[in-house]
Amino acid sequence: MIEGYSPGTENKLRLHYRRAVRSSTDPYKRAVYCIIGRCDVADNHSEVADKTEDYLWLKLNQICFDDDSSSSAQDRLTLPQFQKQLLEDYGESHFALNQQPFLYFQVLFLTAQFEAAIAYLFRLERTRCHAVHVALALFELRLLLKSSGQSAQLLSQEAGDPVGIRRLNFVRLLMLYTRKFEPTDPREALQYFYFLRNEKDNQDKNMFLRCVSELVIESREFDMLLGKLENDGTRKPGAIDKFTRDTKPIISEVASVAEEKGLFEEAAKLYELAKNPDKVLELTNKLLSPVVAQISTPQSNRERLKNMAFSIAERYRSQGTSAEKSISATFYLLLDLMTFFDNYHAGHIDVAFDIIEKLKIVPLSQDSVEERVAAFRNFSDEIRQNLSEVLLATMNILYTQYKRLKGSGPSTVGRQQRVLEDKDSVSEKLSL
Repeated sequence: MIEGYSPGTENKLRLHYRRAVRSSTDPYKRAVYCIIGRCDVADNHSEVADKTEDYLWLKLNQICFDDDSSSSAQDRLTLPQFQKQLLEDYGESHFALNQQPFLYFQVLFLTAQFEAAIAYLFRLERTRCHAVHVALALFELRLLLKSSGQSAQLLSQEAGDPVGIRRLNFVRLLMLYTRKFEPTDPREALQYFYFLRNEKDNQDKNMFLRCVSELVIESREFDMLLGKLENDGTRKPGAIDKFTRDTKPIISEVASVAEEKGLFEEAAKLYELAKNPDKVLELTNKLLSPVVAQISTPQSNRERLKNMAFSIAERYRSQGTSAEKSISATFYLLLDLMTFFDNYHAGHIDVAFDIIEKLKIVPLSQDSVEERVAAFRNFSDEIRQNLSEVLLATMNILYTQYKRLKGSGPSTVGRQQRVLEDKDSVSEKLSL
């Protein structure tokens, strides 16, 4: 029913239009009756509505909604009917895509085809940013019809949707848009990803966490995005702190992704940032094990890892740590072995011998052989993998000492000879 008019008055108005006004030569009079009475919906009133905006305004005023049953079927124009009419009678080509992109966007947008309007505008590079920001505004107002799956096309239909209904893949829209500036301006990309904080992917994983993880890994801007650990153990805030007070879950997620990708060094630093000492030491042990026995040179991989490990050890010793004892013991033993090999390779054999003697890894007498062999079974893989090199270095040290002391007298030589014989016995037992 027309607002402000009784059903009787409304019917009289439409009847008068059909009998007298329809044949009038005054196009404005016909248009006014059609707008007020929402009748003769097939007439486009081209004499009056000669512009797209005027045509849309006229037609939208004639729209009847579901609860409006006062008009006859032939005089009813619903929104879905009008949307279909626009697409079939005119369509995208009619509005000159490359010349007037905003015109067709306006047609779609004003007829409540938000998703199609955004997808249309997104196709052009010069209007892509406008499409994204319109989408963000509608998303925040909860006016977007979104795809249920992240693998869907940018614009799609799903089973059970009414004819003409199209859904927008909002997540894909943002990810496609940010891809071009993620490497150069990750901080800006982070602003867009925050809109995905309540979205889930197909594995029910938070999309904000997923996008942030990928952004950090790809850009390698760990400190700038997630913060940095100072020497005193405090955390310097990063860009992520702008969006949440509890940054630990985000940093832990990024650390987990880095670990899965085999980026153990980066993952270890991130786990320390997230206050997870077990993972820090576990990954650091994996990193140190292959390089323990190597000769350290400036700018080498071993030198970098050693400096990182000693920094961790210094912080944990001064501040305390709740790491599991077995992992912590392996970590500090690896550091001691690195110091042992540094002295060994530098020719400081007496210092190296004192270190290996205090560590009690290698038996230095026949009486301690069984005890050391039993202890060998309790070592972690990171220690076991280096034991052959430790044994070889120790035997070389003993041989060097033996040669040096060879002329010092029979008692000294005899003592060194017995040590070497003990080493042969140890080697045989450890190889079994």
